[in-house]
Amino acid sequence: MAAAGVTARAGPGRTRPEGTTRHGTARQAREEQPLTTTRRPVRPSRPARAAALVGRLRPALYALVVALVLADLGAEVADLGDGRGLSGRVLLAAAGLALAAEALRAYLTRAVHRGPEPAAVEVAPPVTGRWSALNSPADKVPSHGVRAYGQAYAIDVVREPEPPREPRPAFGWWPPVRRNRDFPAFGEPVLAVADATVVRVRDGRRDHLTRSSYPALLPFFVEASFRDLAGFGALVGNHLVLDLGDGTYALYAHLKRGSVTVREGERVRTGQVVARVGNTGNSTEPHLHFQLMDAADPCTARGVPFAWRGVGVPRNEETFTV
Repeated sequence: MAAAGVTARAGPGRTRPEGTTRHGTARQAREEQPLTTTRRPVRPSRPARAAALVGRLRPALYALVVALVLADLGAEVADLGDGRGLSGRVLLAAAGLALAAEALRAYLTRAVHRGPEPAAVEVAPPVTGRWSALNSPADKVPSHGVRAYGQAYAIDVVREPEPPREPRPAFGWWPPVRRNRDFPAFGEPVLAVADATVVRVRDGRRDHLTRSSYPALLPFFVEASFRDLAGFGALVGNHLVLDLGDGTYALYAHLKRGSVTVREGERVRTGQVVARVGNTGNSTEPHLHFQLMDAADPCTARGVPFAWRGVGVPRNEETFTV
């Protein structure tokens, strides 16, 4: 974070004006020069399509490995060690195939993201009120540790109560889990960041209890491993993708079950409520995951840098008001 009077980075290649503090409001923050809002539509490359295909095959490959291991264990338990059990070669071959798929996917993902950094696109903020940023691309890229699923420049935001209300529950030892309504972000409106067309809606996953505590970390990471194997939908939970035009798409993730108010093919206007913040998918507490990308399918997309109009790109733990 930058103290008042110090220029702070607001995103890849962008800065915020001097005098803007970490608690600066949207009205106080102004961009020094306009950001590009025009991009050519990009057809997914062959490596991108291949990486997406391998990613979709991963669950089946791992299911095959697990099934073979269980079958072999079943044969041992039944004392069928007379040649009717599976051979070690079969198990090794299945495991090797799964590992090869992982290596191929990693290689293809790196190939997809080679090349110059895309130009930043300015859009309206997806929320209103007082929020804090987490996992921000203003601090590192890729912001979430990986470039897969178009999330190189993704950001997470959590709602902060207006004083003098109690702050949102802190990460700690007790209680291990909480109800979502204990967090001010839960149920907050999510807004369209531009005039756009809805191209993808997923709204059926339930909101789970929070995992915002030390005792809940281990089960959370176990769950995350299974979600990763299950694919993109299990990671992002309920989500929405908007086509902003000119080859730019906005993804909103971890939305509240049943809260999406738009349908695929529908046109939306800037600032229109399209959903509400939830706690679905790979999420420890109610928050909004937002990203721009260059394709409608996150499995083939590259991340695109963004800046929120009047805010820029808040840094990690920076509080901003829209």
